Amino acid sequence: MTLYVINPNSSAHVTDGIDRAVDPLRAWGHPIRCLTLAEGPPGIETDVHVAGVVEPQLRLARSLPDASGIVSACFSDPGVAELREALTVPVIGIREAAVTQALTLGQRFGVIAIGEASVRRHLAAFERMGLTARLAGDRPLGLSVLELSDRHRTLVRMVEVGLALRDEDRADVLIMGCAGMAEYRSEIEAATGLPVVEPCQAAVALALGRITLGLVHGGSAHA
Repeated sequence: MTLYVINPNSSAHVTDGIDRAVDPLRAWGHPIRCLTLAEGPPGIETDVHVAGVVEPQLRLARSLPDASGIVSACFSDPGVAELREALTVPVIGIREAAVTQALTLGQRFGVIAIGEASVRRHLAAFERMGLTARLAGDRPLGLSVLELSDRHRTLVRMVEVGLALRDEDRADVLIMGCAGMAEYRSEIEAATGLPVVEPCQAAVALALGRITLGLVHGGSAHA
């Protein structure tokens, strides 16, 4: 049985970054495989993108008979509810997992987002989760998912935004608000002095725990 991490965009370099980010968790001994959703856009940046990957991601997940769990590796958590309804294995969205981990690392979390549209989706999700009182801030880089591959430019902006979240918004823990940011975690921690949650790592760790303990989402235990 394999834990599958699905990148809902079609950018293989993002999937490669996710694979590197979760590699330390392979030490737990459970197989982890990262997949790219070929039908997805190069980057998920709009509400249309989010809605458009729900069905193809579900089809891909249903085609994996050896799946012990599914991680949807987009910070908008597209299709997580649909996956949980359709599957009887643990399904984890990286946004939910990242926030869950951040709440145990500090009192007020700050999110490094890609763009303004992403921030709006995040804020709506945090309100639904009842977590606005713990949110210090959610600030955009002003870069596209594809522009994240420009390492120097991305790192400079991530440090700027991370410091603003720390100094102006008083965040004491940071969340990287996109699966395409994985490689920058250690440098953001060094620059800000704050714990930084990488959402794919958080989601895979949570999924492995649930697989080990036999825990699934409500309704699936009796499916």
